[in-house]
Amino acid sequence: MAFIDTVSPAEARDRVREMYAEEEADWGYVPDYARAFCHRPEVMARWGELLTEIRRPVDPRRMELVTFAAAHEARHSPCSLAHGAALAKLIGREAVIAIAEGREDEVLDPADAAVLRYARQIARDAAQVTAADIEDLRGHGLGDDEIFDIAANAASRCFFTKLLDALGVDADSPLMKLDPGLRGALTVGRPISERPVESLPKNDP
Repeated sequence: MAFIDTVSPAEARDRVREMYAEEEADWGYVPDYARAFCHRPEVMARWGELLTEIRRPVDPRRMELVTFAAAHEARHSPCSLAHGAALAKLIGREAVIAIAEGREDEVLDPADAAVLRYARQIARDAAQVTAADIEDLRGHGLGDDEIFDIAANAASRCFFTKLLDALGVDADSPLMKLDPGLRGALTVGRPISERPVESLPKNDP
């Protein structure tokens, strides 16, 4: 539960209810991060539009790798868990655990490992990125447009994770259903909530 007061699904009306419905369609319930946007649903809408455009040119595997790396480095449990689980479907559970433990060179090719390190650096301290880091990516065959896309995906994840952590949003309780080994490696910040999730009333208010 967030530290700020939020609108419950049962009380949601108008644009807030529309936003909750859109998120519930993806998750099967109204996630706590959506409730944190209840005071500014238009920000959620604009965030969704920006995220869609940032992701558009990026291969789904790379997008999940970069997003997970940034969220895990930022110690944001909800996004680390959600995107780590999504990445596990693409590269396997053991590979994601290895990445979480800093053993990415064992499970990723050199180019992907370089992308991962770059995303981590952005989340940790983007001011410490150097020209040599960019040259390293180029040396692995990445074009400048691809480097921009990686930076944009990592930086956008930092916005989302920092905003939610600043408001006290926990990881939703359904994430407890993840494989215990994966769950343990990916819970890096706030704990998973034990509070039951909520959904919108079935009938319109």
